[in-house]
Amino acid sequence: MSATQRHSVAAWQVGALALVIALTVIVPALVLRSAGDAAKRSSDMVRHTLEVDAQAQSLALHVRDTEAAALSLAAGVDTPRLRQRLANSRQQIGVAMAALQRLTEDNPEQQRRLGELQNQVGLRLGNMDAVAQAGRAATHAQVDAAVRQYPVGDLIAKVIAEERGLLARRERQYQQRSTLTELTRWLAVAVQVLLLGAAAGYAVRQLRRRVGAERDAAEANAHAALVLDTVREPIAVVDDESRLVLFNLAFSELYGLPPDAHGRGLAQIEGGAWADEETVRRLGDVMSRGREMWDYECEQTTADGVRRTMLINARRMPLSEHRSRMVMIAATDISTRRASENRIHELNRQLEGKIEQVSEVNRELEAFSYSVSHDLRAPLRHTAGFADKLQRHLGEAADEKSRHYIGVISTSAKRMSHLIDDLLVYSRLGRSALRLQSVDMQSLVQDTRAMLDANLKLDQAERIVEWRIGQMPVVVGDENMLRQIWLNLLGNAVKYSAQREPAVIEVSHAYDADRNHLFTVRDNGAGFDMAYAGKLFGVFQRLHSATEFPGTGIGLATVRRVASRHGGRVWAEGRPNEGATFFLLLPASDQPISERLPS
Repeated sequence: MSATQRHSVAAWQVGALALVIALTVIVPALVLRSAGDAAKRSSDMVRHTLEVDAQAQSLALHVRDTEAAALSLAAGVDTPRLRQRLANSRQQIGVAMAALQRLTEDNPEQQRRLGELQNQVGLRLGNMDAVAQAGRAATHAQVDAAVRQYPVGDLIAKVIAEERGLLARRERQYQQRSTLTELTRWLAVAVQVLLLGAAAGYAVRQLRRRVGAERDAAEANAHAALVLDTVREPIAVVDDESRLVLFNLAFSELYGLPPDAHGRGLAQIEGGAWADEETVRRLGDVMSRGREMWDYECEQTTADGVRRTMLINARRMPLSEHRSRMVMIAATDISTRRASENRIHELNRQLEGKIEQVSEVNRELEAFSYSVSHDLRAPLRHTAGFADKLQRHLGEAADEKSRHYIGVISTSAKRMSHLIDDLLVYSRLGRSALRLQSVDMQSLVQDTRAMLDANLKLDQAERIVEWRIGQMPVVVGDENMLRQIWLNLLGNAVKYSAQREPAVIEVSHAYDADRNHLFTVRDNGAGFDMAYAGKLFGVFQRLHSATEFPGTGIGLATVRRVASRHGGRVWAEGRPNEGATFFLLLPASDQPISERLPS
């Protein structure tokens, strides 16, 4: 694990610990405080309701006391105590009304009732004052009006009923909040227990994981040491003062180091293998600048006294910042490989010389073929021309034998001319450069078929050829050269199936396992013996006589040359009198051109 990853894990663990503390201590405390505040508010509201109820009851009591005192005066009972009671009741009515107004400021409906009650109480007290002043002189009508007019009992009852309704609701709320507070307290305790248990479990698991990690690390170190000693590549680790910190058995054997050579400087290794100035400078750059040294080739004298060619690779190890810098060095003995490479280079130079000689011979052969083909054309033209003139000159006077001789001369000249043309095509296909482009094989096959059908109509109108052409792809190649392939393959199929009625020629395409193009041309013609299949694609090689099937023996050689130049190949299968099948394999079109061309 890198330093950044370890820092990230540590930060995550600190955050998780803070979250556990918050969940186990702070959150339950806040919840309990909120529940306690809610319960206290409910208790205050209950007390407030009870106070309103008491003030309303007091108001009703003092109103009744005022009425009783006034009626007593009207009945003729007039004492100072009674007068004092009347004055006290009047005073307490004002106090109670003011207290009710203050206590119900947050209740608009009660404020409305209290306003109406205050008005009724004032009017009723006015009637009572009139009765009290009249005394025994108060009439029955005055007393009746004082008692019946402006009733206040119903209004006081409504105020009390409203407050008692509020009291009932607030008592229920208080009870609910008390229950909720108790549940919250127990829930907080349960959550704390669970979180503490989870934290303890996590701590135990982390402890086990750490113990396991230390055990795994010890095993990994042992395995790494075993692997390091098993590797036959000399490997060493040095510190920032070029002292050996670690090295494997191969390094020890190559440079003659004892197992306890840790801490020895590289320059102190016997034989001065690591004392070379350039090697020391390069290793210093790796250590101080963090550069990497790849495939540095140098000469070293090892413990056996042999001068070896070594390939040195070194890079600084990515360690944490507080640790000292270290460089890992790998040394590879390439003495044998270097000798082999030198030998291969020498053989390659010899091979290049041989190739140049062969190329020169091929050029000379091609030049010879081209020159001979051109030089033969003039005598052939003369032979054919004079044979034609001789035939016209003799006219009807020529006997059968003369006409036969002249016909043989003309036929041979024409066959020689075809042979020269085929030689020129074969030579040109070997010399000309490939002009690679996208080639539609479907069009090439159809064009070739159309040309062959046109020739059949002119020469053998009675022949029937049944074509079965499948879907052809687009390939990358030289269009003119590929056209020569189809001219020869399809032309041979038509020629060698001349004795079949009808002649059936199938042309198909498929992909092989490597997605290369595999073309197939199958006919039901004369076929051939597979024992002679190796001669099919040689120059001037024929398996049938010229009298049976005309030809020069160059067509299939041309096919093989074109296929080879495109990086492909051609082969055939057949049986006598059962037809033949020719296979053309061309590389996949998505391959680079350099890979598709034969070496």
